[in-house]
Amino acid sequence: MMTNGVVHANVFGIKDWVTPYKISVLALLYEMTTSKIALQERRRLNKLILPLQQGPDLTLGHFLKTVEDCCPQIAYAVKLRLHEMADGELKDMEYFFTTLPTPFTAFDSEAYKTSVVGLFIRHMLLAYNKLSFSQVYKLYKSLQHYYHIHYAKPNDVQMDLPPLVGDGSDMDLTSTEDTVGDKMEKEDFDSPLTESQLQNDDAAYLLKNDDNKALRPAALQEELNNMLKFNPDFAEAHYLNYLNSMRVQDVYISTHSLLHYFDRLILSGSEGKSNGDEGYGRSLRYAALNLASLHCRFGHYQQADLALQEAIRIAQESNDHVCLQHCLSWLYTLEQMKGSDSSVLTEDSVKMAAHFCLPSLVQQGAVQGKSAHELMDALKDTDILHWKHSLSELIEISLAQTISIWRMYGKSTMAQQQAQLLLNMSSLEPVNFGGLDAATTEIFKHLKEQFPPHTQHAKLWMLCDLKIQFERHMNDGKYHLAQPLVPAIRALNKTEGLYRKAQVLKSLSRTTEAYSILQKLQVHCEKTKCTEMIIRVMLSTAELHWESSDFSTGLPLLLQALSLARQHHLQALASKTLLHLAFTQLMLGVPEQALSVLHEALEPILAHGAIMDKGRALMLVARSLAIHTLDEATTYFSTLNCKQRLRDIHYLQARLHHSLGKTAQRNRSAMLFHLLDPELQTPTVPTDMRL
Repeated sequence: MMTNGVVHANVFGIKDWVTPYKISVLALLYEMTTSKIALQERRRLNKLILPLQQGPDLTLGHFLKTVEDCCPQIAYAVKLRLHEMADGELKDMEYFFTTLPTPFTAFDSEAYKTSVVGLFIRHMLLAYNKLSFSQVYKLYKSLQHYYHIHYAKPNDVQMDLPPLVGDGSDMDLTSTEDTVGDKMEKEDFDSPLTESQLQNDDAAYLLKNDDNKALRPAALQEELNNMLKFNPDFAEAHYLNYLNSMRVQDVYISTHSLLHYFDRLILSGSEGKSNGDEGYGRSLRYAALNLASLHCRFGHYQQADLALQEAIRIAQESNDHVCLQHCLSWLYTLEQMKGSDSSVLTEDSVKMAAHFCLPSLVQQGAVQGKSAHELMDALKDTDILHWKHSLSELIEISLAQTISIWRMYGKSTMAQQQAQLLLNMSSLEPVNFGGLDAATTEIFKHLKEQFPPHTQHAKLWMLCDLKIQFERHMNDGKYHLAQPLVPAIRALNKTEGLYRKAQVLKSLSRTTEAYSILQKLQVHCEKTKCTEMIIRVMLSTAELHWESSDFSTGLPLLLQALSLARQHHLQALASKTLLHLAFTQLMLGVPEQALSVLHEALEPILAHGAIMDKGRALMLVARSLAIHTLDEATTYFSTLNCKQRLRDIHYLQARLHHSLGKTAQRNRSAMLFHLLDPELQTPTVPTDMRL
């Protein structure tokens, strides 16, 4: 999976070893399979099983509190079971392992061999059976320490108790030799490292899944510095340092941390080879891939290419198709950044991403003009698996990707439907925000709580908020309020900022400056192959020609923009281009052709278009047909409180009713026009010169 340019893999590989915490989890699973529990409590416990099995080791207090919140009865039974072993003898722990359900015989219980519970129990039984007697004794003493440290008072804690077993070096499950004497000498050194490993796992999980709950970058950096001061060769701490530096866009520290991770991984990689499926080999190739992605993000194309070739070589040696697919994706991105033709890479990427169930990479096909049904077919098979196995996190990711695909293709109704489904995934309450302004406010309030300004994803909602404010001021004709927002938008997105600056200059009649910016922006977007922005720039350039009543010069630009939008299946932009084309034809004196174009554009605009586009389309139809469709356009502009457009509508209505001889309606429209005109600071622009 890729988040913010970082390829996430299981770089902190964990072997199957028995720890006191996992004995506690086994006790929980045993009680669940042998006790009668209410349906609601069993459901809560079932949701808890996977995080307990896959997460880092917890303290006994934290573990019991988590279970007690779901089912107090089971939590009490687990306490008794652990008490019998910790306060008894070694044979009590031996007896507990003999009573565990066997995955191959427990056909009617949760512990069957194909279930999550059955696999976990089987792994633990195999790991326990590989232990020598001295290792079993050491495990038992650690279990006693794990249990008694929870109930002991602070003054009663003895410093000479054996440390908690948690590191794979303490208990080599593949060795049958009695090496307790050698290992006891290293216990004081290895035990703090185990705690650091658990902290690393927690921090990496939070950085990937919930940045808001993770430590702030400065605080996490201080923790990592303390870890590395204690053990400079701790490879995982260097990788976490890389992830943390990426949050604050620190290229220097992130690069050096990733290189340090390489060095430590190679030094500690004596157990595995570069083509291993787990552990060292897997970490090495994903580290090379992350290094390539880092250089890509900062524009270091040559270094990125070298790192990417290294990742491809290691992945090919290990026959890792998933890693190779990620490499293909980044190779496509690198070629696109260089300005090279990457259409062949995109076609291969979409096919292979669908084959290896990597939906996040399927979206790249949209950029190169793949049709919507092709991408949806590629996502279909993985979605079926996600829903079949109730993988809620993957379902939510897939829905978010589907929303972005529908939005890009201009299917706003479909995108909104999927967004509502996503919002309701974790709640049974219906999502009802009221009006548009209330909905916007509520959504931004949630985003600010979930992603505070210091987090790496905050710039997304910041940019969206600024764009909404900009559009509101532009729609109201308050250009002096929209202009100060341009530098803030440009700080978050340079391309978007330049485009907005050109819009303001055009509205202020500074045509030459606006035209110069639009030309530079078009050249830049053609190099980076940003098709959407190219089309928007062409539409704005055509509007500049309107200002000088040179409608024929803008016609070739509009036809080129329409061809580009249809080639990439961008329906929303194609509909906007058709509106511009119809308006140009109307101004050139061919209303019949304008009406024909409008009929083609009207249906998708009313179905999926923005409110402003709906109003503009109906207003243009009214000009072409001279019928009473202005009332519906008034409704759309009233929803946005767009007074400048409402003033134009009332003016047209007055002229229309006058030509039809309806005096009362003409006088009402004229009165509404005169009520709005003093409120607006801008002079009245002839309505036949505005879309």
